[in-house]
Formats: sequence, C-alpha cells, structure tokens
Amino acid sequence: MNTRQFRRTAVAVTAAAVLPFALAACSESGKDSAAGPAADTTASQAATPEASAAADGPFGPACAGVPKDGAGSFDGMAKDPVATAASNNPALSTLVAAVKQAGLVDTLNNAKDVTVFAPTNDAFAKIPKADLDKVLADKAMLTKILTYHVVGQKLTPKQLENGSFETLETGKITTAGSGEAYKVNDTSAVVCGNVPTANATVYIVDTVLMPK
Repeated sequence: MNTRQFRRTAVAVTAAAVLPFALAACSESGKDSAAGPAADTTASQAATPEASAAADGPFGPACAGVPKDGAGSFDGMAKDPVATAASNNPALSTLVAAVKQAGLVDTLNNAKDVTVFAPTNDAFAKIPKADLDKVLADKAMLTKILTYHVVGQKLTPKQLENGSFETLETGKITTAGSGEAYKVNDTSAVVCGNVPTANATVYIVDTVLMPK
C-alpha cells in the first residue's frame, strides 16, 4: 500500500468511527429539544387544576381566622358533615348551640348537597340579648330562622352574583356581588365564603338572616 492509499484508508476509518457518535449526538439533541416543550406543557397542565382549585377555594377576610390545621381547618371541615364541621370552628359556637337547641344536628348532617349561610358569633351578638334568649327558648321560631339559612343545593360564588334561592324554611333569599364581595338579602355580608364540608358548601356571614 502506497502513502496515498494509506491516507485514504485512514480518513475512511476515522469517518466511520466518528459518524455514529455524531448521529447519536444529534439524536440526543433532538430528544432534549422535544422533551423541553413537552415537559413545559405537562408542567403547565399539571399546574392548571391546582391553580383552578385555589381560585375556587375559600375567600374573604374572616378566612384568616380559620385554624391552619386540625378538625377546624379547611381540610378538616371538608371531611365532616356540616353541623359537625361548624362545631369545630370557634367563630360559629353560638350557631352550633342554636342548631343543637333546635334539634337540627342530624337534619343538617344528613342533608345532601346543601348550602349553609352560617352567622358568626358576632352576628348573633347584634341581636339584643332579650330577643335572642326569646328565640332560643322558642324551638319553632328557632327552627324557622335556622332553616332559612339553608338552601337545598350547593351554590358557587358565580351563582351568588345575582341570585334568588328558596330555603329549607320555604322562604326566599337573594344574593348579589362579585369577586370576593357578596351580600345576602342586601344586609348580611359574606366574610368567609365557599368553604367545603362533606355534604355542604358554607358561606359564613356577619348578620343573622330573618325570614319574613
């Protein structure tokens, strides 16, 4: 073999050796390029439900006072039926006492897919003590008032924007608002809304609703 032939052979061998590595590198580069957008899309899709869930979760200034963990937290309340869930929230202790006084614990806990407008302790405190004591002593009146706070379907914030709903008491309540600001019957403001329990959606309100 002369010198020229030797050089040609060496070049061919070198090219044959380098070509597989070059192809492999191109293939790996293609994989990285394809994986990048796919991974980004997957991450975006995975984040979307979480973002949606966060947007649809509890809202309002009084939500800050809800315990971060335990039975009275949002996660804890979501596991219990509504009367039990309310009993674990210190801000609803007067309501819970009234529900027990009226004998409505089992009724509320066994209800299916309802919405409860739950007055805070401060809401009950707006009622003169003598009047409140009179209502608490009158089971029929107390039952009428409490069932007026319950609607027989789960209501979303969107439905509250301009709504009219029949209550378990058979009266009507009206709702209006948007974003995180809603009122019931033009008098009672939602202070912590869209709180899930095992069988109900709860909107905590700052004024007791009175049926006509």
